[in-house]
Amino acid sequence: MIPTFIRAYEASAAVTPNRIVAYSDAAASRKVALAAAATAAIMGVSDRLGADLGGMCDVTRAGLSAVELGGTVAAGDPLTSDATGRAIKAVPASNTAMRIVGWADEPGVVGDIIDAWIDPGQF
Repeated sequence: MIPTFIRAYEASAAVTPNRIVAYSDAAASRKVALAAAATAAIMGVSDRLGADLGGMCDVTRAGLSAVELGGTVAAGDPLTSDATGRAIKAVPASNTAMRIVGWADEPGVVGDIIDAWIDPGQF
């Protein structure tokens, strides 16, 4: 068994399955929405069910999880979010903070659902 940390959060907007999520209003609540950029407050990956607006969404905060890709990645690549919460390779720009959700555990291309090691952080 692979240990994971999964927690339920209220969805402040519809959450697509296997997508990167972020705090939707970190200052006021513990609600989540799809991450819309590499600079969002990324916190994990939604489960295979996702959630409707106002519903509860299980989010993998740490451990192995399935995530949908928005670009080509290789095993070991750091992952961040595109504009729709899909995982893409994190390529930090000079003097720009970038958040990551974790690391690709296998290679894949756009539309693939791959395993990733969820370990949120920042470049």
